[in-house]
Amino acid sequence: MCWREDSNQTKGNQLINCRNRILEFKEGILHLKNRTERNRQELIKALNKIKYEITQGENISVNSVKKKVNALDRNETTPNAFEVLKFFFPHLRKVGRIYPDVIIGKEKTGVSFALGISTVDRGNRSYLKQTLTSVVSRMTLSEEKDSVVIVSVSDSNEDYLKSVVDMITKKFKRQLKSGSLEVISIPAYFYPNMLHTKQSTEDSQQLESWRIKQVLDFCFLMLYAQPKAMYYLQLEDGIIAKKMYLTKITDFVHKITSKNWFYIEFSILGFIGKLFKSEDLTDFIRFFLMFYKDKPIDLLLGDLFQVKMCKPGETLEKCTERNKQIRIRYKPSLFQHVGIQSSFPGREQYFKDIYY
Repeated sequence: MCWREDSNQTKGNQLINCRNRILEFKEGILHLKNRTERNRQELIKALNKIKYEITQGENISVNSVKKKVNALDRNETTPNAFEVLKFFFPHLRKVGRIYPDVIIGKEKTGVSFALGISTVDRGNRSYLKQTLTSVVSRMTLSEEKDSVVIVSVSDSNEDYLKSVVDMITKKFKRQLKSGSLEVISIPAYFYPNMLHTKQSTEDSQQLESWRIKQVLDFCFLMLYAQPKAMYYLQLEDGIIAKKMYLTKITDFVHKITSKNWFYIEFSILGFIGKLFKSEDLTDFIRFFLMFYKDKPIDLLLGDLFQVKMCKPGETLEKCTERNKQIRIRYKPSLFQHVGIQSSFPGREQYFKDIYY
């Protein structure tokens, strides 16, 4: 209050005093306003910086997401599913903690379905983008939340790895951000020396090496996927999924009365569309690793069925008939093979399934 009754002051002095106080008040308000504006500008700068850092973090690059084995603690006590590989491959016993070289994604766990897609360089022909578009776009949002698609790059060509990462980070940014899509890279040291040595020029031996590597690629992918989900669905990088495929799979699995099924075929082509319970994958992986040099993986799958489910002396036909509730086939197929360029260099394939 700038006005008061005082017999020692004239009214003129009182007016001057009141005016000076009003001026001081205005100066204080102006100073506070300027200070508030500076704070606002600093806050805007800070928010813009945070937004920039977040944006940079979302622009995933191979270099920023690499998780090299030698960078991990060799004394780490976290359970590692890949330790089983050391039993089958002595050269891995000198390695510390086995893990993929590159991981892009949230490393999502606790979902119902893990979908594995192994990919290699096919030269000028690639079906991976078409495959991924089909697989992720034909899920509902709730199914996407309750699943994870894992792309495993099983190729030593770093240019191909970079092209896969670039394509996925551009075309499937939302799925990466939500954790429903991941990319891993199999380390070169995983493969036995026989696959590192100079390959024979004979087609038969090249084909044998290709088949051996394919079995190992699938095993590595299965080991990575096993802790993530209740079920594991094996796919490939050259397929098209039918609309509502995951809804159909979920409904079909829930309708099966027996809980002792061996695996379910959602496609009859090779190893495509095979659904496993994750808790059973250990038996499958161990069997595949024991005989990875002997047969393609889809034939090994049939052999394992015969070993585990057939009685001694019983024919495969009789065993198969007796165990139709264990080895189950869904019709019609939910996945169709696309393209003719095989992942085996120079080879073309034309096999198709009855899709609809």
